[in-house]
Amino acid sequence: MDIAQVVSEFGFPTVMVVGLGYFVYFVWQTINNVIDPAVNDMKTTIIRLTDQLRLLDQDMIRLQEKVNTVLELREQSNDEQSSQK
Repeated sequence: MDIAQVVSEFGFPTVMVVGLGYFVYFVWQTINNVIDPAVNDMKTTIIRLTDQLRLLDQDMIRLQEKVNTVLELREQSNDEQSSQK
């Protein structure tokens, strides 16, 4: 069927409403089939990355405490050596 014939038979507003309805259906299907699964995958990835970041932050805190302890012990050792001289 030719579009001009459909418009002349049903009228321009009716044809446009049907076209817009198809557009809404197409967008809805695209959102449900393409975008939602991608967003869910991204959420999973973000949660995993956030957990890894927290672990790295905890590791950095532990490492900083170890460095501080070593520096304190070195300072005490230097003080003891200088007091013995």
